[in-house]
Amino acid sequence: MMNIIKPSVLTAMMLCVIHVTKAQTSRIFDDGWQFTRNGKTVSVNLPHDWDIYVAPNPATGATGTGGGWFQGGRGEYRKTFATPNSELVKLHFEGVYQKAEVFVNGQKAGQHGYGYTPFTVDVTPFLFKDKRQNEVVVRVDNSEQPNCRWYSGSGIYRHVWLETMPFLHLAENGVRVWTPEVSAEHARVDLNVWIENEGRETCQIDEVDITFNGGTFTPKSDDIQNRMYSPSVTMSNQAKRLPKGLKMVHVDAPPKEYEPGMIRNFQIKSGQVATYIQSFTIDQPRLWSPDDPYLYEATIRLRSEGRVVGEQSVRFGIRSFSFDANKGFVLNGRKLLINGACVHHDDGVLGAMAFDAAEVRKVRQMKEAGFNLIRTSHNPTTRAFLDACDSLGMLVIDEAFDGWRSSKTPYDYSTLIDSCYREDIHAMVERDINHPSIVCWSIGNEVIERKDIRVITTARQLKQAILEIDDTRPVTEALCAWDNDWEIYDPHADVLDVVGYNYMIHKHASDHQRDPRRVMWQTESYPRDAFRNWALVHDYPYIVGDIVWTGLDYLGESGIGRYYYEGERPGEHYVSGGQPDWHGAYCGDVDITGWRKPISHYREMLWSEAKDLYVAVKEPDGYRGKIRETAWSVWPTWESWNWPGWEGKPIEVEVYTKASEARLYLDDRLIDTKQVGRETQFKAVFSIPYEPGELRAEAGGKTVAIATAGDPARLRLTADRRVITADGQDLCFITVEAVDREGRVCPDAAIPCEAVVKGQGQLLAFASADLKDREPSTSSRVTTWKGRALLVVRSSKRKGNVQVSVKSSLPTSSLTIKTK
Repeated sequence: MMNIIKPSVLTAMMLCVIHVTKAQTSRIFDDGWQFTRNGKTVSVNLPHDWDIYVAPNPATGATGTGGGWFQGGRGEYRKTFATPNSELVKLHFEGVYQKAEVFVNGQKAGQHGYGYTPFTVDVTPFLFKDKRQNEVVVRVDNSEQPNCRWYSGSGIYRHVWLETMPFLHLAENGVRVWTPEVSAEHARVDLNVWIENEGRETCQIDEVDITFNGGTFTPKSDDIQNRMYSPSVTMSNQAKRLPKGLKMVHVDAPPKEYEPGMIRNFQIKSGQVATYIQSFTIDQPRLWSPDDPYLYEATIRLRSEGRVVGEQSVRFGIRSFSFDANKGFVLNGRKLLINGACVHHDDGVLGAMAFDAAEVRKVRQMKEAGFNLIRTSHNPTTRAFLDACDSLGMLVIDEAFDGWRSSKTPYDYSTLIDSCYREDIHAMVERDINHPSIVCWSIGNEVIERKDIRVITTARQLKQAILEIDDTRPVTEALCAWDNDWEIYDPHADVLDVVGYNYMIHKHASDHQRDPRRVMWQTESYPRDAFRNWALVHDYPYIVGDIVWTGLDYLGESGIGRYYYEGERPGEHYVSGGQPDWHGAYCGDVDITGWRKPISHYREMLWSEAKDLYVAVKEPDGYRGKIRETAWSVWPTWESWNWPGWEGKPIEVEVYTKASEARLYLDDRLIDTKQVGRETQFKAVFSIPYEPGELRAEAGGKTVAIATAGDPARLRLTADRRVITADGQDLCFITVEAVDREGRVCPDAAIPCEAVVKGQGQLLAFASADLKDREPSTSSRVTTWKGRALLVVRSSKRKGNVQVSVKSSLPTSSLTIKTK
């Protein structure tokens, strides 16, 4: 286990669960809700975000510039259901934004304030015992605005689960796994199971047994040895890790005779919780990493009175890691440079609606862009997102809060922190503790009260709330300075195990001299500083990583990252009055339709050892107007060789490569050859007079080309998958591109389009990456921007076909998706 009391070396060795089947029985409870807002009632299936169905409007958008000019407000969800045949019935909410109150049959059953943490409500006492239908009502209050600095969405935007269980059951978040020893030769695995009796009578536990396989295959008998340490039922050394709401009490000890992997015949009294602890050894473990995210699986079964009353299957990865000021970040014995991205919780064109398929796609986009870490700025993410990080191989900083006691907006977490911080931190850590992808917890971001000495007490309190659940990972926080004061924050930094620097990494040398043991990472950086930040991480082991703001464009924080033209509203996104023409942030490496900007390819090339090659064209200053940049912007650069009207005038072409030499051709005519290396920031920049044709770059034995596109001839539809699951939850993302007769994207095409979806699916969203477009993204209409748009289809619950057509002034384009 890792001692995270501020040494120069921070070490964690863990085996972590990455997927837990809901204890006892659990079914998704997302369908068939009636949603009422402003006197209008409609039928909805969750996840649901009422804001994204309305156009952003600076005149009426209560969320303001930070929230993207959306409305917020109040809403109410209703659903009826029969009383399940079960001793206990609970509703588990993965996320409601925000201030949710839950009523069952007219009686208040529970409430929850913070919009980003899960919560569970025991509805058993409120259910009808006869055949009458029960009614659950969830009232959501997001009317106090602004309460967030980015787009939050409004409503039950994450899944809801109906959980049923006997009085004797596996506790919520009640299976955890650690490894105090990890090496290439073996891993010792400690598995803890909490068993709870919520009934009035003593219950008999017949047995708890554990079976294993190797993830995607059944291992040989010598892969997992039956070298067991004595299993036990205890109340002592695991009490501090007890799941939320459970009180540890003594239970009868098990018999001394037992079979490996099994414990039998003991009793648990009313109101008691038993902890079952089992240790075993895996020989020659396959270690989890971003390059090889290998997963094992264990199944835990709880039997009582001759039947299985609880079962959980947990997939886990084995890895060890450490943070060290002299060695850097070391994963499984090898140094790894962290190339990270901050990512907000919204899913772009879907708003806050957290469909599993959208969460997986978000992680996959970051993986394909070359990142190996995501910071969940600035709130806990979804279970599906973390599952995707585990299975795709993405490290995670799991962040709890944006601000603390001093407000950034009038109704933010400062109104909840004193009464809720411990509950919310525990909700995050207890749910997420078993994910191998998580290498650090974060307690905050750029807190306003940083010059108040009491901030140190707050930081200690929040860190302690984490350590009450998990002392195997380090704790970080993103520190910043908006003036010349920085060194005064040393006592605050000393609370942290890894110190987060937001835009302050230029202070690294003096900080290292002052505190040689300090481990640093830049928790936010400007996109245009990609090379400088790569070089710092490459050169200084105590700077373990750079985490750019941001990996993806997002809704809210309107206008951050924008460039603009002379004559448009000047200034940063935070100027008085904001940027009312915008409703989102353009600082991402990837836009909200999934298109990777040139900065994304450049950043990936920097951090990769492969000699990748990419060519892009800088927009000529004055072509559309005099260009002005902002702090988080990069110069507008495109995959385009279409610049009509600029013939004969100079234009810059950039070639990104780690090869030592790059050549540029125009229509097979050599333009120039340039040397490339660290001294050129791995860029070759060519200035040539514009003329239509084909640009071709060659370097390191590779070739890439951009050709002048002709007039738009058709719309090309490309689905990310042609077969989706008929469960009412799966999604298909379809890229719509305006192309010429040769299939080349027309980079300036603005084509009004209308989508029609028939069959076993429905249109969920249709939008472009233009963050000035006021058409609701859930509309069936959009105008392509830079020749592109994104269409999202939601499956029905029936197998069959989905016919998708897009109409425009060009010939109608269609494709068919299968659901099964």
